[in-house]
Amino acid sequence: MHKGQFILGALDESDVAWLRSHGKLEELESGADLIREGQVLDTFYIVMAGVLAVFHGEKEMARLGVGEILGEMSFVDARCAAAQVRTIEPCLILSIPQHRLAVQLLENPGFGSRFYRAIAMFLSSRLRSLVIQFGIDDA
Repeated sequence: MHKGQFILGALDESDVAWLRSHGKLEELESGADLIREGQVLDTFYIVMAGVLAVFHGEKEMARLGVGEILGEMSFVDARCAAAQVRTIEPCLILSIPQHRLAVQLLENPGFGSRFYRAIAMFLSSRLRSLVIQFGIDDA
């Protein structure tokens, strides 16, 4: 499974419907900054269309596309953004306020279980990719 499909693939139809109904679709032009390194994030993002680049300093670290998630690290550990994310082409982003998501996770244990499993799978995939990218053995 492509890492961008983890979040939507691990949730059931009612979970996805909840995300859509509590999120806001945002259209971003090419070259727009969605997230700035060091920024306090209060939003969880899902890429619905387009391509974004992730930068650490001036170095591009990754490209993200449809189905990918952003802001998951800050959601999990409540720390500032570790990287900058900029659109490479026009994008459509589903933005879900973290406070609404946190309430849903508490009120709906099934959703919470599926959501956190999807996040764990996504982060595991990202870590494996980095291990392979940097040539670390035993990935």
